Amino acid sequence: MIREILTFPDPRLKKAASEVKNLDGGLATLVEDMVQTMYAAPGIGLAATQVGSQDRIVVIDVNREEKGKDLLKLVNPRITAREGSIVWEEGCLSVVDYTAEVKRAAKIEVKAWTLDQKEITLQAEDLLAVCLQHELDHLSGKLFIDRISRLKRELYSRRVKKLIREGRPLERSKNPESAGI
Repeated sequence: MIREILTFPDPRLKKAASEVKNLDGGLATLVEDMVQTMYAAPGIGLAATQVGSQDRIVVIDVNREEKGKDLLKLVNPRITAREGSIVWEEGCLSVVDYTAEVKRAAKIEVKAWTLDQKEITLQAEDLLAVCLQHELDHLSGKLFIDRISRLKRELYSRRVKKLIREGRPLERSKNPESAGI
């Protein structure tokens, strides 16, 4: 089932997710819904908080050519190591019609659980590292616009709020090249 993706300025996006205590069948449905929602948006990553769940879960697939081949479904992910820095032009399924350059770690190590209750360790760099950091920010109640200058963030916020007041909410692009993380 494709779920609604919450968009800025929805206050639920600012809530930190809670650690998943039990890896049970109910999570499998949520995760599958998240995967379908991410692909339909289209995007390359989605955090549970973006669909209104407070579970610490993300799904990521940075392989646009072969959808599903490199799909990650991560429960309780956490960054355990960071190295270097990289600046990447980011967009977001919850921050509609806006991109900005964001500085992040160039290489990271992430520990997480799979749905079949196995703990895994991932080494990531470049786009995958950026995507993981972006999605883990969501689980902490942060958006990528929280990492840009206050002026740019306020200009975006004013524009969105004005359009909402006028009854013209922003629409997500269906162009995969401008898809959010």
